[in-house]
Amino acid sequence: MTREELEHLIRASADITDQYEFVIIGSQSMLGAVPHPEEVFTVSMEADIYPLQAPHLADKIDGAIGEGSQFHQTYGYYAQGVGPETAVLPSGWMLRLHRVQNSNTHDRIGYCLDLRDLFLAKAAAGREKDRAFCMALLQHGYVVPAALLGLVGDMPLDDKAQKTLRATIRRWAKVLRDDGHPIAQG
Repeated sequence: MTREELEHLIRASADITDQYEFVIIGSQSMLGAVPHPEEVFTVSMEADIYPLQAPHLADKIDGAIGEGSQFHQTYGYYAQGVGPETAVLPSGWMLRLHRVQNSNTHDRIGYCLDLRDLFLAKAAAGREKDRAFCMALLQHGYVVPAALLGLVGDMPLDDKAQKTLRATIRRWAKVLRDDGHPIAQG
């Protein structure tokens, strides 16, 4: 998915829900901070999105422009209507959002996660595709271990889960360093 395609999804979501502000929480939220990332970050054809003031309307988005919809068949990408509970995020994440708003969104607003928050949400989810995405964020220098480790304590996880998350971040960084990538210590 490209930044322009994300902007189209924001515009379409606004038309469907009559809402003004949206939160994008999945991997494509990266496009808020990095409008034109490396190809490894643009392979997904869906964006996880919900209306900020009316999350319950996410079902309308899913039904109208979700997977398998006419929109999806026409454009080759789609929106996944989700809720705020979909991602586990550190406290303060809303203060770090990246705003996407322009004529292509019809001046509607898409708030995209900061890359550190996106990394932590994906690392906490623990799926294989999330591991690959997180390691690519580290490898390309979009996040650094020390900053990530500093935010782990703000994650709504118990002490054991936070400890595991810290160990995971350190392990991924070590794997990349051992493969010759210049990843900072942390």
